[in-house]
Amino acid sequence: MIFLLQKTLIFTIPLLIVALAGMYAERSGIINIALDGIMIFGAFVGALIAFVLRKTPFFVDNNQLTFIIAMVVAALAGALFSLLLSFSAIKLKADQTIGGTALNMLAPAIALFVIKIFFSKDQLEMGRAADSSGKMQDFGYVILNDDVGDVGKIFFDKAYISTFIAFALFIILSIFIYKTKTGLRLRSCGEHPQAAASVGIDVNKMRYLGTTISGALAGLGGYIYIATVANGTASGAVAGMGFLALAIMIFGNWKPLGIILGAFLFGFLKCLGVIYSQFDFLKNLNLPMYFYNLIPYIAVLIVLMFTSKRSRAPKAEGIPYDKGMR
Repeated sequence: MIFLLQKTLIFTIPLLIVALAGMYAERSGIINIALDGIMIFGAFVGALIAFVLRKTPFFVDNNQLTFIIAMVVAALAGALFSLLLSFSAIKLKADQTIGGTALNMLAPAIALFVIKIFFSKDQLEMGRAADSSGKMQDFGYVILNDDVGDVGKIFFDKAYISTFIAFALFIILSIFIYKTKTGLRLRSCGEHPQAAASVGIDVNKMRYLGTTISGALAGLGGYIYIATVANGTASGAVAGMGFLALAIMIFGNWKPLGIILGAFLFGFLKCLGVIYSQFDFLKNLNLPMYFYNLIPYIAVLIVLMFTSKRSRAPKAEGIPYDKGMR
């Protein structure tokens, strides 16, 4: 059971942080279906930075520092990449769905092109690090030898430092959007931008802010995904995690509490394809691995079918801001 919960947590974290990313963009009034593409771009840049740092003497024995630097750079890369979406949506007033689709196509093309040209491979492996005993471990891996109890083992033993960083960011940004003046202004721009503008709020500025935060979180989530789930390999894909995060955001009704519940639910379903062979009752069913990999996406369709009626999206999402409209 502890093993199952540990694996669930690993899959939950990228879904949690990327679903929050989608919430920030859409609460400001911008539909961000480019989450998958931004994840890919952030994952690629983060992996590239980690790969380069691993080649420098100072960082060879500083695995946690390498991991943190790569996460920061991946977040910055995601924020910069998301500016393409915000510029087209805010400045050019282009269709946001088409703009997001373009980014979803552009990101893997850039990643695969660079990997193929400079590394002559189809994927970039950022490498693994040796612990004090010489055993190879993933970056950011934390192992506790002390007896911390069952709950402690779930959250702290064989965990990643990204887990704690992601939870901290989730809490801080959830408080920020609901309890601060800037957060209130950002949400108002996704509900009624003309009313927000009438009291002196710069709608375009708030939408740039929401989309940039969204891009940073998606880029971070992309790197966390490849570092913790995909064995440190950037390959121009993130297994549709960005689209699954979008579904979690809708399932959570664009609210942090709903998002965290949805992330844990779909994190559990997502990990079944990896750990089903560890449980005899699942193994004895003799179902192919692909069946378990399909479960999260089938569940998404079923859940959205029954929850779509109570979903309440921000009223002005996807609508270009026009000062003359009332």
